[in-house]
Amino acid sequence: MSVLTKDEILKRIKSRDIKIEPFDRNSLGPASYDLHLGNKFRIFKEIKEIFKVTPKAEFEKITELIEVDGSFLLMPGQTVHGITQEKITLPPDLCGWVEGRSRYGRLGLIIHITSGFIQPGSSGNQVLEINNLGPIPLSLSSGLPICQIIFQECQGKAYYKGRFRNQSEP
Repeated sequence: MSVLTKDEILKRIKSRDIKIEPFDRNSLGPASYDLHLGNKFRIFKEIKEIFKVTPKAEFEKITELIEVDGSFLLMPGQTVHGITQEKITLPPDLCGWVEGRSRYGRLGLIIHITSGFIQPGSSGNQVLEINNLGPIPLSLSSGLPICQIIFQECQGKAYYKGRFRNQSEP
């Protein structure tokens, strides 16, 4: 199982094995592709009661979807769900890893808490679990190259058919 480099990513994009919509060649790195922050966020409601965590927990009940013009102000300690502008479609023999950028990590910004893995055979925009671990408010602009995807070959083939397939909103 190996990580795809720039040339291999380009080959797989040209053959339509990997689909990135919209695609910008300038976002392609040596072994990754930059993903950009969208303008939709899911923020937590101010709720004082206990929310029971179960495998079927409905996060929609404790969050609200907002759309911003320009930027979103992320306060210290705040967690929100964001989404990438790009829709990623993977073939059944590739998985992906979404990773933050060190330039933003130095500011205390993380882009996923647990959901860094993209299943093979999946398609959708990538939901980001964004958190400000730093001591100052951070302004996040729509279009910011907030994270990167790393493509990895799988041994065998698989298709993701889970609850969060075909996401287009956080």
